[in-house]
Amino acid sequence: METKNATIIKNKVKVSKPKHYKVVMYNDDYTSMEFVVDILINIFNKSLEAANKIMIEVHKNGKGIAGIYPYDIAVTKASVAMARAEEDGFPFKLIVEEV
Repeated sequence: METKNATIIKNKVKVSKPKHYKVVMYNDDYTSMEFVVDILINIFNKSLEAANKIMIEVHKNGKGIAGIYPYDIAVTKASVAMARAEEDGFPFKLIVEEV
C-alpha cells in the first residue's frame, strides 16, 4: 500500500496601508487670498468654510496643510495647483511631505 505525503505551504501576505503625504502650502506676498481659496475648493475639494480656514492659517502661520493623501494623489494635486499658479502669474509654492 502506497501513501502519498502532501506538504501544505501557507504563505502569509502582509498588507500594509500606504504611507500618506501632506501637501503643504506656503505664504508669499503676491499670491491672492482668493486664488488660494479657489485652489483649495477646486483642486483639494475643500468646502468654502474649510478653504477659508486653511487660507487664514497659511496667511497667519506662513504655511498650512491643504490635505493628506497617498503619494501619487498628493504629488498630482500639488503639481496641478502650481501649474495653475504659474499660468495666473503667482509664485505660489506647495511641497509634499511624508506624514
